[in-house]
Amino acid sequence: MPGYVLGNFFIYSLINALTPGPGNILALNTVTTYGYRKGAPLFKGIFAGYYVVQVICAAFVFGVGTFLPNLLGVMKYIGTAYILWLAVHIAISKPDGDDTEKSASFMKGFLLQFINVKIYLFGITALTGYVTDYSTSFAVLLFFELVIATIGTAATLTWVGLGALIRSVYQKHYRIINLVLALTLLECVYSILK
Repeated sequence: MPGYVLGNFFIYSLINALTPGPGNILALNTVTTYGYRKGAPLFKGIFAGYYVVQVICAAFVFGVGTFLPNLLGVMKYIGTAYILWLAVHIAISKPDGDDTEKSASFMKGFLLQFINVKIYLFGITALTGYVTDYSTSFAVLLFFELVIATIGTAATLTWVGLGALIRSVYQKHYRIINLVLALTLLECVYSILK
């Protein structure tokens, strides 16, 4: 895989992982409400769920690549459409004061990831957009999904660790931050379609 493609894979992964999503927002709300110690079971559930979902994504992409190889090319365009949607959504989104139900259980964090459409699309898009042109080996797909899950876990830890600081900075400067993230995602789309 060329360094340029690998670099864009990491850019896409970092942006997708760091942007607000159900896991990151729940982690932020939990740490600001309960603190790290009481919120730890929920965070661990989010992390474990992330890894399990990414393994499922690797198996899905491998299965499609093995049994329906022509579908991978179509999925690449579906993935780029998702990235475009994500870029527009990020560019126009505003922070909201919506407080979700705050429960700090492992199971709530774990199960959240199974209904978190963002991370399924994230994992499948990253593989079909950046990896499958170079390898469809299950070991390679699994490796990149584990990288994605690790980046996602680190991103959620960032939200947890910085808690209220990120929230206050984001709320003050969300337009600039969102525009930069959206423009960077557009560059990722360009690299996929190139």
